[in-house]
Amino acid sequence: MSTTEYVAQLTEKHHRIDEEIRSEMSHPTADMMHVSELKKEKLRLKEKIRTLSTN
Repeated sequence: MSTTEYVAQLTEKHHRIDEEIRSEMSHPTADMMHVSELKKEKLRLKEKIRTLSTN
């Protein structure tokens, strides 16, 4: 797998996590602990994408 393909997969996962966060936040009884973990994972992916894209 090329770096470009890997970055594309990470970007797709980043978008899926973003959608999951939005979905969870739309509920009145949102699990904020789960949202927090999703946000951390989203940030990790963003950093990895940025690192791979700049190399």
